[in-house]
Amino acid sequence: MERISVFDIFKIGIGPSSSHTMGPWRAAQCFLREINLAQVKAVQVSLYGSLAKTGKGHGTDLAVLLGLNGDDPVTIPVDAVQSTIQHINVHKTIRLGGLYDIPLDPEKDVIFLYDQALPYHANGLIFTAFYNNGTGESHTYYSIGGGFVVKEGEEDLEGQVVLPFPIDLGKELTGWCIQEGQSISEIVFRNELMWRTEAQVRSDLMHIWTVMRDCIYKGCHTDGVLPGGLDVERRAAPLSRKLLNGKRYRDVDDWIRQISRGGHTFQEILKWVSCFALAVNEENAAFSRVVTAPTNGAAGVIPAVLMYHVCFSESFVEEDIIRFLLTAGEIGSLFKKGATISAAMGGCQAEIGVSSAMAAAALTECLGGSYAQAMMAAEIAMEHHLGMTCDPIGGLVQIPCIERNTMGAIKAITASQIALESDPSKAKVSLDAVIRTMKETAFDMNTKYKETADGGLAVHISVNLVEC
Repeated sequence: MERISVFDIFKIGIGPSSSHTMGPWRAAQCFLREINLAQVKAVQVSLYGSLAKTGKGHGTDLAVLLGLNGDDPVTIPVDAVQSTIQHINVHKTIRLGGLYDIPLDPEKDVIFLYDQALPYHANGLIFTAFYNNGTGESHTYYSIGGGFVVKEGEEDLEGQVVLPFPIDLGKELTGWCIQEGQSISEIVFRNELMWRTEAQVRSDLMHIWTVMRDCIYKGCHTDGVLPGGLDVERRAAPLSRKLLNGKRYRDVDDWIRQISRGGHTFQEILKWVSCFALAVNEENAAFSRVVTAPTNGAAGVIPAVLMYHVCFSESFVEEDIIRFLLTAGEIGSLFKKGATISAAMGGCQAEIGVSSAMAAAALTECLGGSYAQAMMAAEIAMEHHLGMTCDPIGGLVQIPCIERNTMGAIKAITASQIALESDPSKAKVSLDAVIRTMKETAFDMNTKYKETADGGLAVHISVNLVEC
């Protein structure tokens, strides 16, 4: 099994999709490292399977162009995304690797092969470079979910290090927690020290949280209609204003304080959790900066649940942010190893379901639950997402995707509360059992319900779309 860092699960990038935007973007960057840039006269990209069928709505074509242009999803200014694409479309040229201007017509050189699929994974793409001397070369990549990319013919060697506590199954995580007398986050922290220093682990995790927090804040202060043609109006900002009822604040920290000082009725907290999740995924749909958690389509669940803990838990301390992300990341890696975090392979259970399980376990630990209760919470959350289909209307990560993040967040909190009041030794279903079940369900699920926009809501709602 591969060794997966928490920072492989939580990646900073641009929306709207980790598998259809960030993955292809990373694949383009990999391709650039494989070829002789100075000798290239033209490039062509062919998209297959799910990448083709929902590529327009997910911005796959934009992602590969930005990757070929030498831009990086972590550092590119959000405002530069659309302006760079517009420049490429108008001038029919691209600055390959940020160094060499070559002709490229997006309409002709990014090819959508809707009725073809590559053998390894539903998200396949082939890059071809044509050289000045008449030769060329092609490379095939697969975006396997959560921003992870594998080149055809090569194993995914990311994170292949020797860890003090190798974990591929929930029962192994349980064994280490018992042997060391430590929580999930403490075991995971010690593993992370094989990749980073203690100071780096802490600072990088806090940076992940800062990006999540700022994404919530931005989404709660941005009105308007989302791009893509569905004319979906943003709801987080007006909801935030309504809940704050005229309270003034100076910045994001003051905003959080005002929320924490406000009403704590069940209805108010429920609305705030929904607001947080809506905010992130409205930003995601608008090609803004988000954190995969473990995917972009499910990027709102974990920030919403963590913000819930920050704002409304009396026991919250800053160290909980570190513990939360470490625990959530490990649960996410178990699902990636044992099943999938790709909606193109497993439907929405692989995105919202996994993110809800991650958040449930993390919240449980932060609220004082044992490792067994945290894993029980993860199992409960996933158990009630099994079989969830991925049927985005128009191939856009908007309907039902945005609202699904609110549901995943609420289910995570509910699962946590149930687990905290339960005896895990009496549980009938283990985390490993639900992961196996999810994998089998993914195999059995009809392809039209796996991020193809060929079934479900995607075919029952008539819309007239324009390109993003």
